Amino acid sequence: MPDFFATAPRHLESLLADELRDLGLPSAKEARGGARFSGSLADAYRACLWSRVANRVLLPLTSFPATDSDSLYAGASALPWEEHLPLRGTFAIQFDGAEGGIGHSQFGALRVKDAIVDRFRARLGERPSVDRERPDLRIQAYLHRGQVTLSLDLSGDSLHLRGYRHQGSAAPLKENLAAAILLRSAWPAMAREGAALLDPLCGSGTLCIEGALIAADIAPGLARVHWGMTGWLGHEAGPWGELLAEARERRAAGLARFDAIKASIRGYDRDPAAIRVALDNLERAGLAGKVHFERRDLSQATPGREGDLGLVVANPPYGERLGEAEELTGLYGLLGTVLRERFRGWQAAVLMGNPDLGRRMGLRATGYHSLYNGPLPCRLLHFEVKEEHFVSDQPRPLPVTDRGPGAEMLANRLRKNLKNLEKWRRREQVDCYRLYDADLPEYALALDLYETRKGERLANVQEYEAPASIDPLDARRRLREALGVIAEVLEIPATQIFFRVRRRQKGKDQYQRLDSQRRFFQVQESGLNFLVNFEDYLDTGLFLDHREVRRLIGKLAAGRRFLNLFGYTGAASVHAAAGGALGTTTVDLSRTYLDWAGRNLALNGFGGRDHELIQADCLHWPREEAGRRRWGLILLDPPSFSTSKRMTATLDVQRDQVALIQDALRLLEPGGSLIFSNNLRRFQLDREALDRWGALEITNITAATLPKDFARNPRIHNVWRIEWRP
Repeated sequence: MPDFFATAPRHLESLLADELRDLGLPSAKEARGGARFSGSLADAYRACLWSRVANRVLLPLTSFPATDSDSLYAGASALPWEEHLPLRGTFAIQFDGAEGGIGHSQFGALRVKDAIVDRFRARLGERPSVDRERPDLRIQAYLHRGQVTLSLDLSGDSLHLRGYRHQGSAAPLKENLAAAILLRSAWPAMAREGAALLDPLCGSGTLCIEGALIAADIAPGLARVHWGMTGWLGHEAGPWGELLAEARERRAAGLARFDAIKASIRGYDRDPAAIRVALDNLERAGLAGKVHFERRDLSQATPGREGDLGLVVANPPYGERLGEAEELTGLYGLLGTVLRERFRGWQAAVLMGNPDLGRRMGLRATGYHSLYNGPLPCRLLHFEVKEEHFVSDQPRPLPVTDRGPGAEMLANRLRKNLKNLEKWRRREQVDCYRLYDADLPEYALALDLYETRKGERLANVQEYEAPASIDPLDARRRLREALGVIAEVLEIPATQIFFRVRRRQKGKDQYQRLDSQRRFFQVQESGLNFLVNFEDYLDTGLFLDHREVRRLIGKLAAGRRFLNLFGYTGAASVHAAAGGALGTTTVDLSRTYLDWAGRNLALNGFGGRDHELIQADCLHWPREEAGRRRWGLILLDPPSFSTSKRMTATLDVQRDQVALIQDALRLLEPGGSLIFSNNLRRFQLDREALDRWGALEITNITAATLPKDFARNPRIHNVWRIEWRP
């Protein structure tokens, strides 16, 4: 019986060997890059049709030593290619490996091609053609340690191409990797027992569709229209036809059983375009109506039916780009919260490119498998969603009996600050303010207090990331001491204290959205209402240090049209509207923040055409808008740095300040005011470049806009008022 070799993605060789044995190929053994097995052609055809993991199934034809171009050509020429390929047929060469005199794969493929066509010309007077896209015969050449193996690719195209996904549609997972995730997660056994499957971040639906193919016993290759073996002269059509007929019968029986047990397979995604692609893929797979796809945010993910148990499987973003892991902590935290609160008793499997993010889920993994998603090394973490596996990375307040002498110093400082700020905040109508900002070096944290419309007092604690020289255990102990002191001095329960570590942002917008909206609290500032969120974002939605900037805007806005660039949650727009602005325009790249801004405006009775919300890149929108209309008051408050995926360019406020200001000034009415603000502590305004551009009146108003509660930190922000000089 001939020997065959099935290739597989890295780290899936053992899974492929197990799968082949389950397909009735007992000789299958794990090997480098795949699995070897022996059997009949029908056995190899079965592997092509039914393997969910393999990339290709190869029939080795010959192996010979090749250390240079001539030996490669001679070895390839010796094979009777006319017995495998019709004269009028087409072929393509896939060459892998580069050694010695065969310096690169393209050269190796060219020499094998030359050997084949020269042999045909010498024996038959004509040669077959090359077709790289859809050849009748695909030939695989593999060079390793001076030995070349030439094989026929019985699969033709890679087996991950099932035929249900549009070639042009982007997808984070290949179909065979999605199937491997499900196999590693014991989904086949669960499906036989009628378990449910849910992907709360389904994208184009690959995991759900592969899950349905498994549950309904459908051969993954049944929908394919092209196979490598059918253009081969040695193809045995009879056994192949019998295998296809058997697969169709099993599909019909499997779908009937699938319907009888009312299997529940569901996929959610917040992106309507992704859901449309998923539904199209489902129909192309012949499974329309068998999987439920729905536009739904992760925060709203629930089981499809009451009493369902099964497997939650997800492939969330990995955060492989600079700064993204920091931003994704909220997403992974939300995923863990959803699992703990709504999927108790379920199994879960999450593919992670950054396992550190898994710690944010609050679940202890019961096991993992190493995988590769393309070139990215990943871990597939497995969870049992049971209370005994719940963990928390939030620090617990330290009891009084375990605290050191510094705790009382912190308590005294908090009481002193409360007393010193009390008259000021009542006089100025300040309900949200900074109470403490690393006043004591031993307790390096910032503490902001928010009083809600319901009279609740909420504490937002941000710990400054400790330098490497500080013992992490000591830092953790002091933090736990501080949380205990805060709860007691402020007389609030631990559930009303929100904690995060404040790290320096690198290369990304510090205001970047982390994930979905969950809990919002309504607070007031100068008698106006705003929504804040303490759990899902890097910031709460209300920059307290900009309180006086917003008040200034309220005073300047009367009778003017106000433009809010990099508008965030629209707090400045609310102040402008309340101050008598003729209209407001809020521009931001984030749809989430614009929606938040709209809610803030609506809370205060503002809306309609007079209050625009525009989703656009603020690096380019002002240039596109120049010459069309102008505003009498503009706030330009860019982040210090940003490399958002949706932006067409990076932003560095120190480098790009002149262009940003000039673009904004083109939109300013004569006699109008531009307020330019940023939070880069080492920022230096380029007055010389701005003076060369035009006659500008530039006034540094940083000190005048520094609130009393931030007086200890005068470099918290930089603010200038810029006007055209008359």
